[in-house]
Amino acid sequence: MNVLQVIPQLDAGGAERTTLEVAEAVVAAGGRALVVSEGGRLEAELEAVGGELVRLPVASKNPWTVWRNARRIAAIGKADAIEIIHARSRAPAWSARWAAGQSGAHFITTYHGTYNGKTGLKRWYNAVMARGELVIANSQFIADHIRTRHPFAAGRIRVIPRGVDLDSFDPQQVEPQRVAALAAGWGLDWPTDRMIALYPARLTGWKGQRETLTALGQLKAEGLEVPLTLMAGDAQGRETYLAELNALIARHGLDADVRIVGHCSDMPAAFAMADLALTPSVEPEAFGRTAAEAGAMHIPVIAADHGGAREVVVPGETGWRVEPGNPAALAAAIREAMTMTPARRSEMGERAAQHVRTQFSTRALQAATLRVYEEVLSSQP
Repeated sequence: MNVLQVIPQLDAGGAERTTLEVAEAVVAAGGRALVVSEGGRLEAELEAVGGELVRLPVASKNPWTVWRNARRIAAIGKADAIEIIHARSRAPAWSARWAAGQSGAHFITTYHGTYNGKTGLKRWYNAVMARGELVIANSQFIADHIRTRHPFAAGRIRVIPRGVDLDSFDPQQVEPQRVAALAAGWGLDWPTDRMIALYPARLTGWKGQRETLTALGQLKAEGLEVPLTLMAGDAQGRETYLAELNALIARHGLDADVRIVGHCSDMPAAFAMADLALTPSVEPEAFGRTAAEAGAMHIPVIAADHGGAREVVVPGETGWRVEPGNPAALAAAIREAMTMTPARRSEMGERAAQHVRTQFSTRALQAATLRVYEEVLSSQP
């Protein structure tokens, strides 16, 4: 099969990583995997799995650019005998839907987020993600959200949870030299007897970094030695937010306790140096891939009690779920993790790894996506 996926950029993120995984599966099945995108740091990985990048300005929401992108994608569809156009974001989905109609390709979507819309115009704009012949939801939470917001799509939803590369996210496959090199790059002394908490998320307000710093400040005020907390994620140009986080660090006296280390290209090594993972987003995650990756690495997770995290983190078994946006609740969970014996944390990590292995894997995602492609190919566009 010849498949063209459309995504704004190829930088860090769950949707971007899934794009590469699906491209790999299509190529392994003997097909061609084109990706229309503005590109980014994952371009080399796309090429490595056999995918082909077509660079277009599909991150733009300008109506004229969206229209021009549609014409270009339609031309690509005809020239390369594309059978499926798979959209993963709203603005390019409008281009992709029109292009599919013009080229004769099947049009499917993956609904990667909640796409909150407060106005009728915004809800109409968001609805394109539910207009695919088949609509992939990356969690049961998102499937329920689609049914509520777009009842017309209920019969076309296919749930495919995001996957974790269990070969890469395996503690046995991460050499100590990799961890030491990453720690040195971050200016850390490793190994260390100090508890380390990893916060793997891009720096944006809804991910909950403010609340986390407030929670750590509360624990610090109690006289506790808080975990060395590593915030690994790209600011993506949000310099004002980064400055706000640095000001919070200074206000709570956390200069020796929190490091904002930026984008990390070796997440298995980052998890390997951690004792605890934090993913307390203020708004619901569609799935919560970093929580699943932490679990695969035998790391207990503190997550917010909403969204897809409810499918990934089992309270008391694989980690903790706390009230979203509540620093006091987050502080209580961190305190419990700090006072837990290493043996108990290890048992929790083992249960987390078992949960992820049985429920969420890249291979399962790839196989399920190919089945969706085969299903749509057996129907009329």
